Amino acid sequence: MRIHIATDHAGLEFSTQLQHHLAGQGHEIVDHGPIEYDPVDDYPAFCIRAAQAVIRDQEAGIETLGVVFGGSGNGEQIAANKVTGIRAALVWSIATAELAREHNDANVIAIGARQHTFEEAAAFIDRFIATPFSNEERHVRRIAQIRAFEEDGTLLPDPRATAPTPDVLADESSSFDPEAG
Repeated sequence: MRIHIATDHAGLEFSTQLQHHLAGQGHEIVDHGPIEYDPVDDYPAFCIRAAQAVIRDQEAGIETLGVVFGGSGNGEQIAANKVTGIRAALVWSIATAELAREHNDANVIAIGARQHTFEEAAAFIDRFIATPFSNEERHVRRIAQIRAFEEDGTLLPDPRATAPTPDVLADESSSFDPEAG
């Protein structure tokens, strides 16, 4: 599998270790940066390029996933998710790594390099890569709703728009007491 990797200064050492780890498992690694330590570098361009490459590969039929990380993984996840078609999940445990793939068909994993040991993070990434999407109808349906919103802003109707608004003052079972102030 091809794995696109991106980070910032906070994850540079982690990135080098991870690339060796994944290459040792037979994965093809594409590093989107940075190439040298700069304590004030900015992660968005690195992570967005990695996410764009994941989409290009997927559209070309190449089996691929992405891994983005920084100090917390939060900003990296946000940046990757700006790319249409990316479903980047912030992962902090084996369970969240599995669920990201099984339920959300996440194609990018985001991890906080300062939040975990290398061994923990590598285990999350290994599980993420190894876990297939479940293809359960409810998950396929939900992903289709996300895709529709990305494409044209479509959302399911708001059920509150057609439902009558309950009158809590008229409801005798309500514990609301307007005199209680």
